Amino acid sequence: MARPPVDPRLWRYARSARRYLALSVALSVVITGSIVVAAVMLARVLAGVITDPGRCTLGEWTTELLVLALAIACRVLATWLQSRLAHRAGAGVVAELETAVLTAGARLPPRELETRRTELAVVVGTGLSGLRGYLIGYVPALLLAVLVPPIVLAVIAIHDPISGLIVVITLPLIPVFMILIGLLTQGRAEATLAATTRLSDQLLDLFAGMPTLRALGRERGESVLNEQDSRPGSGVAVAGEADASGMRLGTMAHRVRALGDALRQRTMRALRIAFLSSMVLELLATLSVALIAVSIGLRLVYGEMSLYAGLVALVLAPEVYLPLRMVGERFHAAQDGMAAADKAFAVLESAPEATGSGGAEVRHFAGVVELRDLSVRARNGCAPDGLSAQLRPGVLTVLSGPNGSGKSTAVQAILGLIEPDRGTVIVDGIDVRELDQHEWWARVAWLPQRPVLVPGTLRENLELFGAKADTPVAHGPTRIVDDLEAACVATGFDAVLNELPDRWDTVVGPGGVGLSLGQRQRLALTRVLATDRPILLLDEPTAHLDADSETAVLAALRQRARDGATVIVIGHRPTVLAAGDHVVQVRAANDLAGVAIR
Repeated sequence: MARPPVDPRLWRYARSARRYLALSVALSVVITGSIVVAAVMLARVLAGVITDPGRCTLGEWTTELLVLALAIACRVLATWLQSRLAHRAGAGVVAELETAVLTAGARLPPRELETRRTELAVVVGTGLSGLRGYLIGYVPALLLAVLVPPIVLAVIAIHDPISGLIVVITLPLIPVFMILIGLLTQGRAEATLAATTRLSDQLLDLFAGMPTLRALGRERGESVLNEQDSRPGSGVAVAGEADASGMRLGTMAHRVRALGDALRQRTMRALRIAFLSSMVLELLATLSVALIAVSIGLRLVYGEMSLYAGLVALVLAPEVYLPLRMVGERFHAAQDGMAAADKAFAVLESAPEATGSGGAEVRHFAGVVELRDLSVRARNGCAPDGLSAQLRPGVLTVLSGPNGSGKSTAVQAILGLIEPDRGTVIVDGIDVRELDQHEWWARVAWLPQRPVLVPGTLRENLELFGAKADTPVAHGPTRIVDDLEAACVATGFDAVLNELPDRWDTVVGPGGVGLSLGQRQRLALTRVLATDRPILLLDEPTAHLDADSETAVLAALRQRARDGATVIVIGHRPTVLAAGDHVVQVRAANDLAGVAIR
C-alpha cells in the first residue's frame, strides 16, 4: 500500500508539526507570488529596453525595478524563514516523537517489549533523526510542488498558450518517472531500517557477551555467520560467501567488520539509486525547458509573438519544473525518516493507554492474592495453564515448575503487566485489572530475573522502593528485617560496601555496570528486603549466590513472611523448595493442569 505524501499520523502525534505546516503553507504562497511578480517585472523591463531604445535609463523603469527587487527580497526572505522554521520544527518533532515512543514503549507488555527492544532503540536512537530531512527538505518542496506549478502554468498560458500546452504535455512526465522510481525503491527504506535493527541486535549481543568471552579466553575464538545472516538481502552480505551453511570467521573482529560492511553496502546501493533518479529528473526538466525555449525562439524569429510574452514564458518555464524536481531529489532522504516514523507510529498505536489513578482502592489491605484458573497463551499452548492457588500473608510461597511453564508470566500477571487469556488474579477480593495501578505497585517490591539498576549511585538504586541508606527503615504493619544494616548482612552486600570507598555514593552505569553479576543481585535483594512493602515478588532470588548467602537470604525472606508480608518466590533449587511453607507447582498446557500444594 502506497504511503501518502504527508502522513496524517505525523500531525496527530507531533503537535509541534501542525504550526509548522500552517506557517510553511503561508510562506509557500508568498514564494509563489514572488516568483510570478519577479518574472513579470523582469520581462517588462527587458522587453521595454530592447524594443524601445529611448527608454534605456533607470529612471524610466524605477517602479518596475523596485517591485522586482522587492519580489526577489520577499522570495529570499520567505525561503530563509521556511528553512529556519523547518530546522526548528524538525528538532522539535523528533524530540516529541522520541519522548512519545519511549513513553509508549514503557507501557508495552513485558513480552512485547522484549521482542521490540532493539527496534525501539534503533528508532529512537538514530531512525527518527531522518525526519529532519523529511521536514526540512521534503515537506517544503511538496508544498511548493502543489502551489507553484498550477499558478505559474496559468500565468504562462495567459501570456503564451503554446508554451502552456507544452508544459501541460511535459509536466506529467516528471511525476510519472517519480512513480516508477518509487516502485523501484519500494520497501528499500524499510529493508534498510530492518537491516540496521538486525545488525544492531547482533552487535549488542556480541558486545554484551564479550566480557564473558574474555574471561574464558575465547574472545579470539571462531564464530559462525549462519545461513540466515549470510544470504543475499538479509542485511549481512559478505563478499565471497562460503557454502550454504555460512562462513567461518577467524575472530570476532572479522564478524564486526563483516556486519559493518553489510550496512555500508546497503547504504551505498540506496545512494546510487538516489543519484541516478535525480539525474533522470534533471534530464527530463532540462529537455522540457529546452522545448519551450526553442518554440519561443522560432516564433520570435517569425514575429508570431511579442518579446514580452516570450520572456515571461521563458523565465517562468524552469520555475514550473523546479518544485517537482526538488520533490524527486528529496524523496529518498524523506523515505528513511518516514520508515522509522512508521515503526514509531506502530508502537504508539499498539501501546495500551496510560492508566493513572481512578481504579478500585483496597481500603483494608490484607495482602491475599488468589489465582483463579490463570492461563496465558504462549508460543506452544498456554504457560501457565489453569493455575489456581491462594497466596497468603505470613507464608513463604514458592512457585516451582520446569522451564517454560509460566512461573515468571504468573508473577507478571499478578503485577498486572500481562492480560491473562483466561482466568483472573484477585487481590483482597478485587480483580487486579480493576485496581488503581499506581497504588497497587506502591505495595509491591518486585525482583525480576534480571534486576533493574539505573545509572546513578547505589543510594539512588536502593531508594527506588522507598528505603533510605542513611536511616533505619521505619517499621510498619508488615515489619521488615530489623534495619538496612541487617538486610545488607543477610544478602552479603555489607562486604561489597566495605570494598567500595564511596559506599552508598558509588556510581554505577546502566544495568549496574561497575558491579559484578553477584554484586548486582545482592544489591537488588537488599533493596527488596529493606523496603516496608507488604507484597514481595522474587524471581530466582538466590541465583548467583553461594550456599551461605543463599541460606541467609532465605532466612530473611522467611522472617519477612512471619512478620506478615506476602512473600512469593520463584525457584526450583532444593534449598528454595525446602524453605517454602507452600509450594505451588506451575504447569504449561502440555502438562497436566493443576496445582500441587505442600
